[in-house]
Amino acid sequence: MSTIEIKKIVKAIETSDGAGVKLKRSMGIPELDFIDPFLMFDEFGSENKDDYIAGFPPHPHRGIETVTYMLSGEFRHEDSTGNKGDLGPGSVQWMTAAGGIIHSEMPIMKEGKLHGFQLWVNMPAKLKMSKPSYQNIEPKKIPEFKDQEKKIKIIAGKFQDRIGPVKGISVDPIYIDVELEKDKIFNFIIPSSHNTFVYLVTGEIKIGNKKHNQLQNSSLICLQNGNDLNISAIIKSKFLVIAGKPIEEPIARGGPFVMNTKEEILKAVQDYHSGNFVQK
Repeated sequence: MSTIEIKKIVKAIETSDGAGVKLKRSMGIPELDFIDPFLMFDEFGSENKDDYIAGFPPHPHRGIETVTYMLSGEFRHEDSTGNKGDLGPGSVQWMTAAGGIIHSEMPIMKEGKLHGFQLWVNMPAKLKMSKPSYQNIEPKKIPEFKDQEKKIKIIAGKFQDRIGPVKGISVDPIYIDVELEKDKIFNFIIPSSHNTFVYLVTGEIKIGNKKHNQLQNSSLICLQNGNDLNISAIIKSKFLVIAGKPIEEPIARGGPFVMNTKEEILKAVQDYHSGNFVQK
């Protein structure tokens, strides 16, 4: 077993997306372009309805998977394959855009707090033009582990005897939500083949055995490869642990499209403007 240590700490930057939804972005920025197979990570949230009410109107994706995890608030998803679903507190939407999908995520709340996360997951070249799919996962389908020291929700992957509901994803993802009490330790075994990051939502934590800078709210922590992840809570803390098997292929980006070559990006743009984009 090798203890996992910190490689890099990234402080999220404030920006906006969609029709003006305010968010904090910590991957897909100059300081951190990507962590193979992950391409972008956002934390969105506000108690001011003006920061989210315009939502994410219809927009296209190709070549990626988008993962939305809600802590509070409600959004409605609709897409070009005919899928519809409401995302409420604790729910997850894992959308495989693959060959092409147009979708929207619009708030169905007029006021109150919105808080959640969006992750972009890359797809291998052989699957980028496959058929789109959609997993809408309600909170009751997400297994929990709870004791006096911690509460863990397993969205993807496995913790002890509990297995997350997300299935059929090529990068074999791990996505868990951890609440850890003060002075307690979270220990988790991760395949050494996976690239891993931790996103600290609230609190203050220490990772591994080596000294590092203070880790506080809205920090993305890139980790070195290893097996044994040890996280201790300086104060009561909430964080996400996300890991996946790297794809190790060229990446070409064009806004909502992520392919392997610039030519494939141009083809996606042409398909979108010509009405040949949607893959059913």
